[in-house]
This record gives sequence, C-alpha cells and structure tokens, in this order.
Amino acid sequence: MANLKSSTPSPGAAKGVASGPGKKTVIGMWAMTILIVTNIVSMRGLASQAEYGYTSIFYYVFAALVFLIPYSLVCAELASTWTKSGGLFRWVSEGLGPKIGWAAMYYEWQMVVIWFPAVLMFGAVTLAYIFWPESFDAKLSSNVIYSLIVVLAVYWVANFNSFRGQAYANKLSTVGGLFGTIIPAAVLIIMGIVYVCMGNHIFIDAHQSFWPDFSKFGTIVLAASIFLFFAGMEMQAVHVPYMNDPAKSFPKAVFLAVIIILAVFIFGTLAIGFVIPQKDINLLASLLVAYNNLFASIHCEWLGHIIALFLTFGVIGQVSCVIVAPSSGMLSVGKAGYLPRSLQKTNKNGIQTSILWVQGIMVSILSLVLVVLPSVQSAYQILSQMSTIIYLTMVFIIYFAFLRLRRTEPNVKRGFRVPGGEFGKWLVAGIGMLGALVAMVLSFVPPSQINTGSPVTYVVILVLGSALFIVVPFIVYARRKSSWRDPQTTFEPFEWEIEGRTPSTVSKWPAGYVPTPEMVKRAMEWEDGEFGPVSMKTVGDVADLSLQPHAPQTSGSAAQPAAKPADDGTGPKQ
Repeated sequence: MANLKSSTPSPGAAKGVASGPGKKTVIGMWAMTILIVTNIVSMRGLASQAEYGYTSIFYYVFAALVFLIPYSLVCAELASTWTKSGGLFRWVSEGLGPKIGWAAMYYEWQMVVIWFPAVLMFGAVTLAYIFWPESFDAKLSSNVIYSLIVVLAVYWVANFNSFRGQAYANKLSTVGGLFGTIIPAAVLIIMGIVYVCMGNHIFIDAHQSFWPDFSKFGTIVLAASIFLFFAGMEMQAVHVPYMNDPAKSFPKAVFLAVIIILAVFIFGTLAIGFVIPQKDINLLASLLVAYNNLFASIHCEWLGHIIALFLTFGVIGQVSCVIVAPSSGMLSVGKAGYLPRSLQKTNKNGIQTSILWVQGIMVSILSLVLVVLPSVQSAYQILSQMSTIIYLTMVFIIYFAFLRLRRTEPNVKRGFRVPGGEFGKWLVAGIGMLGALVAMVLSFVPPSQINTGSPVTYVVILVLGSALFIVVPFIVYARRKSSWRDPQTTFEPFEWEIEGRTPSTVSKWPAGYVPTPEMVKRAMEWEDGEFGPVSMKTVGDVADLSLQPHAPQTSGSAAQPAAKPADDGTGPKQ
C-alpha cells in the first residue's frame, strides 16, 4: 500500500518548491515526480508479489497502465478545477451531490482504519527480526498473541502521541520515510544485483512465463493487492494547482514517477524471489528473510537487524502521521453538518480527539481478526483485501463524478484536462473502471498460496465486513440534523448550490462566469437541514440571481476568483 500522508503542500517540502509571503507556491515537474514516488512507494507488499516470480512484472505494469495512470489523470483534472477547500469531498459533491461526496470521504478514512492493523502486523514482524536469531524470529513473528499485543500497543501509543499535534507526527513521518522506505528499498535492489553478479543460486525459474495463467483465479488473487500499492493519488492530486503549466508538466511527472515506482517494485520483488523459494515465501516475514539471506551472501548477517530496525521505525513514523491526517478531513467535513457535535470535539492542540477515540476502538476490534483466523498471514491478507475493496469503491465514485462533471459543468475552465477530448475521457475512465472492477472481483477470491481457513468463512468475512463499512456513511447521512453544523464553519457552497440547480442538471453559466457575492451568501444559508439552494424555498431566488452579469472568471473554479487549493486531500480546513 502507498505511504499515506497528509496531502497538504508545505512550502519547501520538495526541491523546486518556491514560496514566501505574497508568493505563489510553485512545484516543478521533478518536485511533483518526487512527491508522487515518495508517497506511493512502500516495501510492505513486495513479498506478496514475489510469489509470482517474473510474472510479477506483468502484474505491476498492468496495474500501472489500468489504474495508476488513468486514476492520476482523472484526479489531476478534478483537483486542478475545483480548487476550493474540500478536496475529495468537494470534487465528488460537485458532480454527484453531498450524500455521495460524504460517502467517498468516509471510505477514504475507513480504508485507512482497516489498513492500520495490516501495516502494524508488518511492523510486528519487523520488530521480531531486530534482536533474535532468525529461527526464533520466524516463530515469534507467526505467533498470533505476540502480533496482537504489538499491534494494539504501537497503535495506542501512537494515537495518544498524536494528541500533541500533527507537527510531531509529520517530523517523525519524514524521517521514517527516509529510513523506513527509501534506504531499505535502495539496499534491497543493490543487494539483489550484487547477489546475482556473484553467481549465487537464483530460486526463480528462468523459464517461468511473463504471462500469468488466467485460468487459475486462486493463484492470481494476490496480484489484486497491487492496486492498493498505488493508492493515494487522490491525495497527491491536490498539488496540481501549484504547478506551472500543469497540462504539460503533470503528465510528464506521472510518466517519470511510474517508471521509478515500477523499477523499485519490480527489482525489489525480484530480489526477494532470487533468494527465497516460492514455496517458502511468507507475506509478512519474507522481506526480512530476504535481507538476511542477501547479507549472508556477503557475510554481513548483522546488517539484517539494522534493516529490520529501519523498517520498524518507518512503520511507526507512517502510522503516527496517518492516524491524524485522514481523520482531520473527517472533522472538517463533519463540522459542515455531517457528523454529530459530540464527534467534533478537539483538544487545545486542535486535534480531533473524539474521532481518534472512535478510530482507535475500530482498529482494536478489527485487530481481533488475528484471534479468529488461522494465522497472522491470513489476517493480514483479509484486512488488506478489505482495504482494497473499500478503496476501489471510492475510486469508482471518483470516476463517476469525473464523467458527470464533464457533462454538467462543461464550461468551467479546467486547470488540467484529461487529454483526447470525448474519446480520451471515455478511454481513460473506461480503462480505469475496468481495471478497478477486475481487482475488486479478484479481492473476493481466496488465494491459493496461503492458508486462509475455510473459503466460505473468508468470503463471508469480506462480504459482510465490506458491506457494513460501505453502508455506514449513508446511515449517518440519513440521520444528520441541522444542529450538527458548526456555526463557525466557513465551508464554501458548491457550484450547483450557488446556481440554484441540482448536481445532475447541466449548468447554464457561460464560460468565464463568476457568481455575485450575494449569490454565494444565499447559498451558504442553512435551511431545514440543507444548504440553501437545496431547499425549494430559495432555489427560485438564487436561480434568478444567476442571470446577473459579473466579472469574467480568473481561476479554475467558476465560483470565485483566486480560489485557494485544498488544504488536504480529504476535507475542508476550518
């Protein structure tokens, strides 16, 4: 899975970023490339693809072509066009309405909640390999009780630490990204090359086909998890408005990032397959075993403990950051009237303590799958697949919003537009949705490579768990009350609200039109638990106002000139 982080573009966060008082933050092509690479690349899932040997190359390239590239282009268009605060919630709500926008926002957060136990299981395994001999490491890392204790202990320590504020987590995440991902990835690839050049035995069959056997669903299920490796582009897309000439620069950045990401994933995966027989590959432990075997080939076994320490630190840094970031988006959108006031409480540091308590309880309950499933591997797999299902549900919603907005708001100036006109629109969205559909279907098939217990139990857990998480935001939305809205919120209305139409209705505003301040003010009024224009009382008045002439549009949004890019990829900042 991707290294999920806050998507707030911080000045000076990457080379090529220039900022200062009164200056526009500018992200160059190479800086954007670095941002995408560092936030997508993760070491955690490489072992799962090492099962496939050279066939893993096909899966990585396929996932990049049918998921990463089209999804990146679509998110870039949405992020560079609807730039007012709200991120994902705003994009989807502009096209499909706030009910679906809230659901998409919730799924992004929920996916992360499900992801926590899975990534912490990996952390528990790496921790086991720091101090003891490998024979003891393997036994300890496969122990269910040990893994459960580590998962809960690390999570709650990180959770309470997050109450101090996001700044502490961000610093830890930055250092963790360097020592927990970049350095280990470079070492793995270099040592893999050294291992081959030394003439050591390679366990991958040299005659193995590049093409997978599509007749055996059970053997290709693990490949579906590759889609989650590339997760997080909806967060990175919020940086697009900060680029000069994004129409040209962003596709180049995506192309370069894809090459680098594929190189890391492919060579890292092959390095594991070179030193571990296919039958002995473990989804969690094999990465550490691979390091040990690679270092043993140069008689430096002790370096394996150092790498294990680095990886553990990386997991802690990543978890510390992610605990706060997605839930902050939930708080922001919740203040606009989508969460009860009891879940909007913050401490003196502005941290959403109520949401974090609920999040922690959910993580603890999900972690108990370690007890009911036959192995740590099976628990890791089922949580990873459930994360994939929830994430892909959100991805489908984003594609539908993209297609709807092309129809209902054709005159809004796009900061970046998916190339190819109508043909390009349908080609990119069609490929992306087909790829996501294939991955979702495969997610429900028990993998043949690992013991997940009863296939029926496996499928039932996935179906019921996913269905529960998918329906929750709609229940919350149906029960919302006008009293939930924080009177101090400044969330700006949607374009369709200002114009006095529904999200499915085609806008009558001409290109370059900007609504008057009075229209915007009316649209911000809350009546009968809805934003003003949704109430039939005000639709007529607002629609009449929409005929008034106003100044030409000067930004990517049709609502207000000089709209600020989203503060994060999840919700409006208050």
